[in-house]
Amino acid sequence: MVRLLGKASSINVRKVMWTCAELGVPFEREDWGSGFRSTQDPAFLALNPNAMVPVLVDGEAVLWESNTICRYLATRYGDGSAASLLPRDALARAKVEQWMDWQATELNNAWRYAFMGLVRGSAAHQDPDQIAASLAGWNRQMGLLERQLAASGDYVTGAAFSLADVVLGVSAHRWRKTPMDSRPDYPAIAAWMSRLVARPGAGAWLPDDTA
Repeated sequence: MVRLLGKASSINVRKVMWTCAELGVPFEREDWGSGFRSTQDPAFLALNPNAMVPVLVDGEAVLWESNTICRYLATRYGDGSAASLLPRDALARAKVEQWMDWQATELNNAWRYAFMGLVRGSAAHQDPDQIAASLAGWNRQMGLLERQLAASGDYVTGAAFSLADVVLGVSAHRWRKTPMDSRPDYPAIAAWMSRLVARPGAGAWLPDDTA
């Protein structure tokens, strides 16, 4: 049985749980992180010196960084076909991974200040100008995803559902649920999200996505 360390409210934990559901991989999740057991605990640091969730323990394998964990699961438990979460074909795989990398770098960096201020209520993230700039950057990045979905069809890289949809799906859910005065109307994203929540198990990882 795979062990997953991290609280369920973390989008990085959610993407791993969703990947497991898509692959039919059973797992046991343990609550670690803010509000639960501290990731500064020596037992946790022995698994992840970066002190962040999630951590995956699969037999002797120990991994951290959520997108890496998702890649491992798809490679370890997927069939590698053209319609798999992470295709074996080099170019098809690279297209999935480029959107995963974009999610972890450009998209995440855009929303961080606004999310910490508006949702988490962080005292260090209350500058209104910086919140506004973060929201504007977030919406611009989501516009890039909107254009990609309008061109690609049902899913991020084309007709087949992939890991790109998992990692971007949880990020898009966060964007749709974060309070902001003005949110662009992105119909391709809305239609895509409707397809995502209809997938078996996805509703648990994209709670109440009715925007």
